[in-house]
Amino acid sequence: MTDKPVVRRAQVQEDVADAIAYYLEQDAPDAAEAFITALEKAIGHIGRHPASGSPRYAGELGLSDLRFWQVKRYPYLVFYVECDDHIDIWRILHGQRDIPAWMREPE
Repeated sequence: MTDKPVVRRAQVQEDVADAIAYYLEQDAPDAAEAFITALEKAIGHIGRHPASGSPRYAGELGLSDLRFWQVKRYPYLVFYVECDDHIDIWRILHGQRDIPAWMREPE
C-alpha cells in the first residue's frame, strides 16, 4: 500500500500553533518539539493506514467518513477524512475539549 497525500486545512495550522504555544507557556520547549515529531508521525501513519482511525465522533457530527487518530504520548487527536486521492486533515484538537462543538464550522 502506498501513502496517500495529506492535505491540511487552514485551521490545522492554527490548531498546531495553539498546541505549541501551550507547551511554550509551560516552559516546555522540549515537549513542544517532541509534540511536532509525534504529530508528523501520526499524520504519516494516517497517510499509510487511513482506515485505522476511530469513527467515534462521525455519527454525532453527521460526518460518516470522519475519523481521528491520537498523537502518541500527547492528548491531541488528528481529525481527518479519507478521500479517493488524498487524506483531508480537518483539525488537531485536545482530547479533553468538547469535540463536537470544536469540529463545527465557524459561522
